[in-house]
Amino acid sequence: MTTSLSVNVNKIALVRNTRHLGIPSVTRAAALCLEAGAAGITVHPRPDARHIRAHDVHELAELLRRDWPGREFNIEGNPFHNLMDFVRELRPQQATFVPDGEGQFTSDHGWRFPDDAERLAPLVAEARALGVRVSLFMNAEADQMAAARAVGADRVELYTEPYAAAWGTGRRQHQLDRFAAAAAAAQAAGVGVNAGHDLSLDNLADFLRAVPGVLEVSIGHAFVADALEQGYAAATRAYLDRIAQAAA
Repeated sequence: MTTSLSVNVNKIALVRNTRHLGIPSVTRAAALCLEAGAAGITVHPRPDARHIRAHDVHELAELLRRDWPGREFNIEGNPFHNLMDFVRELRPQQATFVPDGEGQFTSDHGWRFPDDAERLAPLVAEARALGVRVSLFMNAEADQMAAARAVGADRVELYTEPYAAAWGTGRRQHQLDRFAAAAAAAQAAGVGVNAGHDLSLDNLADFLRAVPGVLEVSIGHAFVADALEQGYAAATRAYLDRIAQAAA
């Protein structure tokens, strides 16, 4: 099994939105990443449209449907805000449910069970009935993984910022152990494992070596920083190389 790379293009839209010229192009960036081997594209359209906007989501859905039918479109967001409208209309391959507040700076925590179970379950069921795989954004807590499966999730996306913050410090191994345990618990419960948030060229291979069975990583901020120096295609290949190193 090879871990898939999904490129999050939010930060490209953020740069574009500072002017009214339509550049850099979000769809052009996505196409270049896909041409270089990315397995999919991720967007997180927030209610305030501060980066990805509704037209981006539709244009990317059309790009993938028309030119890259074998690749994945992953739409992230809070299902109690604006996510479900996109899921119902576009039916992406994957929807990642994230418990963000409307004005939240960036994702910083996962769902909690049993607290969120009752309200999540019908929306998970609705998305799955539309043929959309559902991934729940979760903290690396092994005792929460079976509960994610109980509400119907196909996958969990492990929130990796605590690992990224610990990388290069004495806390690194502790965090890797936490994530490995959470991944093992998810897999034992029949849930696939994705991962994302602050993964980078520096820390990605170590993470994948220590946490076996990760199906997909979604990488945006660090990817765009690298692409500013290397270009979209070279950055995509660099991340694919790190994934290959971890699997070797």
